[in-house]
Amino acid sequence: MIHPTAIVDSKADIGQDVQIGPYAVIREKVIIGNGTRIGSHTVIDPYVTIGPDCHIFQHAAIGAVPQSVKFGGEETYVKIGRGSTVREFVTIHRGTGFGGGITEVGEENFIMAYSHIAHDCKTGRRVMLANNATLAGHITIGDYATIGGLVAIHQYVRIGDYAFVGGKSAVVKDVPPYVIASGDRAHLHGLNSVGLRRQGFSEKTLAQLKKAYRIVFRIGLTLNEAIERVRAEVEQIPEVVGFVEFVKQSQRGITR
Repeated sequence: MIHPTAIVDSKADIGQDVQIGPYAVIREKVIIGNGTRIGSHTVIDPYVTIGPDCHIFQHAAIGAVPQSVKFGGEETYVKIGRGSTVREFVTIHRGTGFGGGITEVGEENFIMAYSHIAHDCKTGRRVMLANNATLAGHITIGDYATIGGLVAIHQYVRIGDYAFVGGKSAVVKDVPPYVIASGDRAHLHGLNSVGLRRQGFSEKTLAQLKKAYRIVFRIGLTLNEAIERVRAEVEQIPEVVGFVEFVKQSQRGITR
């Protein structure tokens, strides 16, 4: 299942039923899980682990050293979770010693063509990055979040679970879970109601999230006042608690 023109280092750990296409380069200390397909001309550098049943398309580049002037050549890693798809010309860089040491793509991610995931980023489960999405270093993206095409996200920004960031946005502050954000600079446009319904959220849950969103962002309260009012007036279901905790823990500030 390995094309004769592919270059696979003897120190790479290749699982069962792995396909490696023409002219691909798999270097030492790479681990590729069972059933994964690697497209032609792909380059996978050292210290990369790719889970089972992934599909890496042609010309992807995974595991290059980070684009950080503070990187000192330390041993750092990339990990890609089970069932993820990485399309053409995607670049994913290793972590840094000062940033946690690992860049991690979660399970069942769909990373579209020309996207870039920089050092020390972490994406949750079933994250989607549309074409040319660009993540600077140290970004965290929650489960089931969607990032539109041509989006640029500033380093250290967090994107919450089930959030939707519209195309061609510039995101410089944290985006809370369950919301829609877009624009340059990005601002909020309410709950991601369509996406939440598609994921099976009940109307009761949507109603409580809408109440919490309105209190925090629409009636002019300070953050502390809004949090106290949400705790007093909104049913404390897990989604509401998570929404409030995300806002409360923000270090960069919240997109409003």
